Amino acid sequence: MEKPGRNFAPCYPTSPPTVMDSHIADEKLKQLHVEDSTVTANDRKAADFDIDPVAEKKLLRKIDLRLVPVLWFLYMLAFLDRTNIGNAKIQGMTEDLHMTGDDYNIALFSFFITYILFEVPSNIIIKRVRPSLYLSGIMVCWGIATIGQGLVTNVGGLIGLRLVIGFFEAGFFPGCLYLLAMYYKRYELQWRFNLFFSGAILAGSFSGLLAYGIANMDGVRGYGGWSWIFIIEGMLTVVCALGSWWIIPDWPETATFLTDEERTLLIARLSADVGDAKLNRLDKAATKRIFSDWKIWCSIIMYGGVVCTGYSTSFFVPTIIKELGYTAKAAQVRSIPIFLVATIVTFGVAWLSDRLRHRYAFCMIGICIATIGYVVLLCQESVSIQGRYGAIFLIVTGGYTCQPVAIAWVQNNMAGHYKRSISSAMMIGFGNIGGIIASNIFITSQAPRYPVGYGTALGLLWLCALACTVFVLGVRSENKKRDRGERDHLLEGPDSDNLGDANPRFRFTY
Repeated sequence: MEKPGRNFAPCYPTSPPTVMDSHIADEKLKQLHVEDSTVTANDRKAADFDIDPVAEKKLLRKIDLRLVPVLWFLYMLAFLDRTNIGNAKIQGMTEDLHMTGDDYNIALFSFFITYILFEVPSNIIIKRVRPSLYLSGIMVCWGIATIGQGLVTNVGGLIGLRLVIGFFEAGFFPGCLYLLAMYYKRYELQWRFNLFFSGAILAGSFSGLLAYGIANMDGVRGYGGWSWIFIIEGMLTVVCALGSWWIIPDWPETATFLTDEERTLLIARLSADVGDAKLNRLDKAATKRIFSDWKIWCSIIMYGGVVCTGYSTSFFVPTIIKELGYTAKAAQVRSIPIFLVATIVTFGVAWLSDRLRHRYAFCMIGICIATIGYVVLLCQESVSIQGRYGAIFLIVTGGYTCQPVAIAWVQNNMAGHYKRSISSAMMIGFGNIGGIIASNIFITSQAPRYPVGYGTALGLLWLCALACTVFVLGVRSENKKRDRGERDHLLEGPDSDNLGDANPRFRFTY
């Protein structure tokens, strides 16, 4: 858990809150501007800047209602477009496109080639533009490509469009994570992030439900049911993306849905949370500090290990259920409760994690739950159909318990605009190599046992556990060194105002 460092915890006056005129609020906003902030906790105390608990609670509620629901809904659409190929597969896509051998696996992992390559550049771009314009713009583009998937007549066309979707989706998830992290304090983020992330989990349920209904359109205007899955869901994305331009908030400094006083209060409380840990100039020293940070590379292994389970369930759950003996439609329906249960558990874990101010144990609990499910499926020859179906619940629930906690945990330990931007993109981008692995380990010839698929996913899950353990031991050790003053010399350097989480007064969370 987080330990307060020396001179770090902000001290607020006990006098009644000051009501500020708009011009005074504007001046304070300039002083507290997130991008170029030089204000410190002591400066705020000297300026007698009060944080009214009632106003703060009202502000949080306003942000929650404006920011989280829209990002949740859009992320659900994004994940639908990314993974609906799993539903299309069992509705006749492989037969109509004459897919043989590993064609389906190639179509899956082609998405990740462009997705991985363009994560970091995309998050650097969003730092310099309006999130509302950028996020809605890339959504329109991948929505059009999703529609195109329903119109293709061969495998090559499908693979090409998967590359396009990966290119445009690359900036969405890390961009949303970055935007959320800029609005909330560290122990407020997990609950909000899990609400947002539940869009991906619920996409599994909605995907099954939509596929069940759309399958009845098989043959309409000469298109198969699988084609209509892509066409209708892609059209939904385009329409919603166009409307979201006016709804997605921009950065805290320019958020038009907040008043001047609310923006000032928001930036003040965020500045208090990270203290002097700013990294808002991307110069040579800062670039070296970011890319040499062991925490980022450790987070890539954490995410890559657990995301393999996430994508395995999204891509292959409908197929796995069908191979238990159900029809295609029955398999679509039976995938719905799996993801609903995972969503409920994820909400509970998020609340507890923020309440207890702890992350590591929840990652390990999720990994252990998923492990039980994998072991059952690896021994499925002696397990009933009901037991195998139940094992899928454990795998999905365990994986989605760990994954969002790991993401928010890493963001809690990054400070500074550029550091958060690049670290989230690297973790999600390079970590999605796990998605490439997930796309290729469920070998058609091994159905329905899939020993390579389940065994590999289980191994990667425990690689995630090892990385989580290294991470928690590392940040605890670093906190102790800072408590002993072993990092204080960094404050004497020429870039002492641009250290980010390397600032000796910053304390890591675990």
